[in-house]
Amino acid sequence: MLNHSNQLDLMFQALADPARRTMVERLCRGPASVSELAGPLTMSLPSVMQHLQVLELSGLVQSKKIGRVRTCTIDRRVLSQAEQWISDRRALWERRLDALGEYLENSQEPEGSKT
Repeated sequence: MLNHSNQLDLMFQALADPARRTMVERLCRGPASVSELAGPLTMSLPSVMQHLQVLELSGLVQSKKIGRVRTCTIDRRVLSQAEQWISDRRALWERRLDALGEYLENSQEPEGSKT
């Protein structure tokens, strides 16, 4: 459980930055080179590499170098872990809010019972 929590922490930390989210969005469409990922960003290539390193440490992104080109891919299994964590919390709160709604509905006094 602790390992899973650490990975979630790293993943959400990685996704906290808009530049990294832009990279993840691009990689969700398929593999891309570092220069492709850097294209829409207004930062230097070394800065892009630092952001990619954070994404790789979180497990969200994997890269491999073939010749002079480094190609990045997203690990959808890791991304789905974050989705599952959020979904579990949403379901919990929906159940709680439904129970509260039922409680409030059942605890209302019927009209005309006031003295």
